[in-house]
Amino acid sequence: MSGTKIFISAGEHDLSDNIIHLVLAKTTGAPDNVKGISLFIVPKFLINADGSLGARNAVKCGSIEHKMGIHANATCVMNYDGATGYMLGEENKGLRAMFIMMNAARLGVGVQGLAQGEVAYQNAVTYARDRIQGRALTGPANPEAKADPIIVHADVRRMLMDGRAFNEGARALILWGALQVDLSHKAATPEERQLADDLISLLTPVIKGYCTDKGYDVATASQQVYGGHGYIREWGMEQFVRDARIAQIYEGTNGIQAMDLVGRKLAMNGGRGLRAYLALVGEALADAAPDTRLAPMASALQRGFADLQAATMWLMQNAMAKPDNAGAGATAYMHLMGIVALGHMWLLMAKAAQDALDGGAADTEFYTAKLVTARYFAERFMPDTASLRARLEAGSEALMALPAEAF
Repeated sequence: MSGTKIFISAGEHDLSDNIIHLVLAKTTGAPDNVKGISLFIVPKFLINADGSLGARNAVKCGSIEHKMGIHANATCVMNYDGATGYMLGEENKGLRAMFIMMNAARLGVGVQGLAQGEVAYQNAVTYARDRIQGRALTGPANPEAKADPIIVHADVRRMLMDGRAFNEGARALILWGALQVDLSHKAATPEERQLADDLISLLTPVIKGYCTDKGYDVATASQQVYGGHGYIREWGMEQFVRDARIAQIYEGTNGIQAMDLVGRKLAMNGGRGLRAYLALVGEALADAAPDTRLAPMASALQRGFADLQAATMWLMQNAMAKPDNAGAGATAYMHLMGIVALGHMWLLMAKAAQDALDGGAADTEFYTAKLVTARYFAERFMPDTASLRARLEAGSEALMALPAEAF
């Protein structure tokens, strides 16, 4: 096997005795398109018959990339100069096999978006409680001191609550997605396994794309809480921003995730997954309807749900005849579905929290905070579905109008 690969995470290191590379390559005479790609295992060291490490394989690191972030991970250019590889699976079926790994990796990258948002948020909360600057607009919160902690200021609270509302909603969505993965393999009936597979197939690009876009936003807003100190390396906040940025790029850029959602996942199996998910959200709204205390969350989700349905219908009517409409609106649609997905999770959490309080749960502060944060998400995040729908329905005419040389 001969050739070069770029952007190989941890392509060379001394943290393990051997490194096993998965390599997409073409065999001699294979079709000159994606249908001719096979998947190979290429070890750094060949394996002897007794399982021990043998000779060094002809695969070496050509260079290490100098990156914006994730400096603990060596991103390598790998050169294969007559290396020995072992075919994994069927010949010319490598891309299909690789996507099994890629879909799992995309869910993992969604977790990275959440994780970066969470660690940045936690640090920002600690700083906001400790940093003394200015006075609360409603009067001194700490009259004995010369100033109040900045957490009393509404705009600081806005940044922190944005982070909290996203992080807790995304955590629920990701755990719900992990449950669907498990159910797709282990549910009791074939119908339940199919439903779970349809749901996670639809939501995978949303979990990867929306959660990493918003995780980066939370990281930068958390850095902003620190003011000038956030820009200084010793506080560590700038590293969270730099490290979070890659999650929007690797395992398929977020633009690709959006196009996958609009171009493939919506129509997959005749739209079976989409119909199942819309039914699931509808059921949650129906379950919450009898409890008027949940009305702020339910009514906001109902409006966002209507925007999602209308945007979906617009794509069905306008994207086939003019594909640029799909490309122009894909990211807006992915974010719209992401907001509805988190709104769905927040309605479920709000109902569970209210039920727990009604049942005399001891940890009243925890459940009360859940209800407050659910209301915040409903008031501050859910209205964005209307503007995202408007962007999508604007179509592609103005976006595609300028000739390339005019840019």
